[in-house]
Amino acid sequence: MQTSLHFFLFFITLWVSIIIPAVQSQCIKDEQLSLLQFKKSLVFNHSTKLVSWNASTDCCSWVGVTCSRNGRVLVLDISSEQISAGIDSSSSLFQLHFLQSLNLADNQLGASIPTAIGKLLNLRYLNLSLNFYSGQIPMEISRLRRLVVLDLSSDYEYLKLGSPNLHRLVHNFTELRELYLDAVQISEQGNEWCRAISSSLPNLRVLSMSACDLSGPFHESLAKLQSLSVIRLKWNYISAPVPGFFADFSNLTVLDLFGCSLHGTFPKDIFQLPSLLRIDLSTNGQLKGSLPQFPNNGSLQYLDLSGTKFSGLLPNSIGNLKMLSTISIQDCNFNGPVPKSMTNLTQLVYLRMANNKLEGSVPSFSMAKNAINIDISYNGLTGTIDSTHWRNLTKLSRLSLSSNKLDGDVPASLFSLPLLCDLDLSSNQFSGPVPEILNVSSYLLNGPDLELDLSSNNLEGPLPMSIFSLRGLKTLNLSSNNLSGSFPLDDLHQLRNQSNLQTLDLSDTQINGKVPNWIWSFSNLRYLDLSCNSLDSLEFHSINLTNLYYLDLHSNRFHGQIPIFEPPCNVHYLDFSKNYYSSIIPSTIGDVFLNVEFLLLSSNNLNGIIPESLCNPQSLKILDLSNNSLSGTVPRCLSMLVVLNVRRNNLTYVDEFSENCGLETLDISGNQIQGQFLKSLVNCTQLEILNLGNNLITEQFPCFLRKTSTLRVLILRSNKFYGRIACQKTNGTWPVLQIIDLAHNNFSGEVPAGTTLTTWQAMRTRR
Repeated sequence: MQTSLHFFLFFITLWVSIIIPAVQSQCIKDEQLSLLQFKKSLVFNHSTKLVSWNASTDCCSWVGVTCSRNGRVLVLDISSEQISAGIDSSSSLFQLHFLQSLNLADNQLGASIPTAIGKLLNLRYLNLSLNFYSGQIPMEISRLRRLVVLDLSSDYEYLKLGSPNLHRLVHNFTELRELYLDAVQISEQGNEWCRAISSSLPNLRVLSMSACDLSGPFHESLAKLQSLSVIRLKWNYISAPVPGFFADFSNLTVLDLFGCSLHGTFPKDIFQLPSLLRIDLSTNGQLKGSLPQFPNNGSLQYLDLSGTKFSGLLPNSIGNLKMLSTISIQDCNFNGPVPKSMTNLTQLVYLRMANNKLEGSVPSFSMAKNAINIDISYNGLTGTIDSTHWRNLTKLSRLSLSSNKLDGDVPASLFSLPLLCDLDLSSNQFSGPVPEILNVSSYLLNGPDLELDLSSNNLEGPLPMSIFSLRGLKTLNLSSNNLSGSFPLDDLHQLRNQSNLQTLDLSDTQINGKVPNWIWSFSNLRYLDLSCNSLDSLEFHSINLTNLYYLDLHSNRFHGQIPIFEPPCNVHYLDFSKNYYSSIIPSTIGDVFLNVEFLLLSSNNLNGIIPESLCNPQSLKILDLSNNSLSGTVPRCLSMLVVLNVRRNNLTYVDEFSENCGLETLDISGNQIQGQFLKSLVNCTQLEILNLGNNLITEQFPCFLRKTSTLRVLILRSNKFYGRIACQKTNGTWPVLQIIDLAHNNFSGEVPAGTTLTTWQAMRTRR
């Protein structure tokens, strides 16, 4: 929109400057008075233009005002002046009958568009965009027959076009070149809005109607608009193929159909239009297509196909698009190698190719000296990374090569790129040592929000302490490598100065000793994972966990009592499993961790009862207390969870499940539970996995559970179930049941043909 607006404003300014002589006539007094009255009626807090308006100076010299050679006000531009009120149909603004250009954009005028706008019959340019206008667009605008540009767009769907509809609004605009109605609620079918535009606007060049609640399909009448240069229809529910006649728009420079629920196969010829500068087809999950052979010296600057079903090879001719600055093809189905011709893309700024099926080596992008963001993660790339390929990328701020099959050393040159603040090489096969940063003060990988992820590789040797001295660390993940040399966490004293730290993952890095109290002093820390190490104690004096969201300490050597931090505590994910805690579960645990969603305490030596306070966290969804020595009862309130796992304890009783039971997974196996609760399981209508094995349940086959149609796994083994395995058809079915284990019970008789087990179709289906 801005490019077209700027072009037209330039045209207006140029035209006015031609007709205004060197010595300009003074403005007409009546029009000056109208402008002063207009200013007086306005409500604004700050202004850069209106402050120059006063009665002692010629209004033709005021900022935002341009006059003709005889002193008539032709152009009025008070955009972005923070005007919040003061323009209605009684405004003196509408006495400026010779006005040809009116720009009120980017204020906060609100209310409705004044109907008196229809009095300005000489208007050729009207911009009322970004003003929080609401309600119906007035019919009076359709009187402005001379309009060349009309912009009523918004960021919010407050304006609507119902009566008059789109056709009645535009049917007089035979001279209109640019139409911007973004976020206006139009709600018309494809044959309606397409015909309204094509029948009334034969010279239209810019069509911008994003987020207008338009639907499809595209009507063939649009093919008449051979002057179209910009088509911007994103965020509509077109739900149709893109017609082939779009390739006949020989002047097309911009095609933006982001998020339109398009399907079918996209016409390749559109990519080959010599005028095309920008194309965005992203977030159309059912749209298929492939890239064509591109002509030499193509004009394309922006290509976004992300989140579509585009597939096939990337053509080597993509290197012909010398003006390309953005390539976004992440989350598609492209395969094959990354073309080496992409080294020719010297204007490249953003390259996003993540989550495809690309193979082969990473080509050099050393010629793309303006590159800011390169993301080729989640592919099948192999080979080493040449250190020399990155030295010229002095503007690069983000590089992600994660989740590939890259090997060899991590290039030390990456750590000297001056603006790099996000480096993700995780989940590859890099080997050798983590690069030692010999002189941290001279390295420029020191942005205010530095993110460094080298996790899940085969990096070896000791962990270089210098890496903890990089200034401005926001994210640091060194987990899951083959690092050698055990060292105390408290030795990482350089970390104490990382005041911006939000994510720290040192899991499986051979650290030992205590978790020092200073680790909790990072006020911005949200994610802390120290799991799979040899840590044995926790210092937590005056811990402030207000911002900590994720805490994972599983698979260490912690012992004694479960730690309870001081409120307020905002932890949502808490994992203390696979340690040596041997206390009771603190009775206040649910009062302290009120916001917890995942609470994992499995595989410790916990004893005592399950505390009732675990009923208090309203957001708790997953609770795992398995493999402990807990006794007593499973509280009724825990049926509100999604996943409850208490297997392999010494529990003896389960309270009946409530009528609003939300459980999807329930595992109470390996306890000493009897079956009094069993029939209340009928309240758990969303159950998918039910494991009652290895208990003392004495009941008949639970036919009542067949009303739970979501059940996929049913394990009753090693109990005292008895009688026949048979249910009447009225008991319902288990259409998705795939696993059933009835072994080691006291069932008798035969399985009747045609009922119960033999009707479970899901067991015959490969999933």
